[in-house]
Amino acid sequence: MLIEPRPASDPALVALVTAQQRELRDADGGLDGQVFDVHPNIRFLVGLHNGLAVTCGAIQALDARTAEIKRMYVRPAFRGQGLARQLLTALEELALWHGHTEVRLETATYLPAAIGLYSSAGYARIPVYGEYVSNPYSVCFRKRLPVPA
Repeated sequence: MLIEPRPASDPALVALVTAQQRELRDADGGLDGQVFDVHPNIRFLVGLHNGLAVTCGAIQALDARTAEIKRMYVRPAFRGQGLARQLLTALEELALWHGHTEVRLETATYLPAAIGLYSSAGYARIPVYGEYVSNPYSVCFRKRLPVPA
C-alpha cells in the first residue's frame, strides 16, 4: 500500500471520510455524530491500493508534544489485510516528524475491532478527555512514541 499526504479538500479523501461517517452513523443507531471541522493543524494521510484510495487517517496537534489521531478508516472490502496497522504506523511517524512524542485517540465502545487494533499496537486506555467527556460511548487511548536517537 502506498501512503501519501492529501489536503482536506481532496475528493478521494472526502469520499473516505463521508463513508466513515455513514458507517459510524449506522453502527451507533443514528446518534448525532461529531461534526468534523477541518482545522489548519490537521494533516491527512490516504492509503492507496492499486491506485484506489482505500484508507485514511489524520493527526491533529493538541499541544506541542501531543497529537490526536483522527478519522482512521479502511473501506470494508479491504479490511483484514493489515492496512489499518500500516496507516496507524504512518500516522505515528508523521506525529514524530512534527515533534510530537505522544499520540492520543478516541474511538467508540461499540467498535471492538478498533479497540483491538489500538490495544495490540501498544496504546493504553486513558480517561476520556476534551470534547469526548460527555459521550458515554467514547473510549480513549494514548501511546508515547519512541524518540529517535
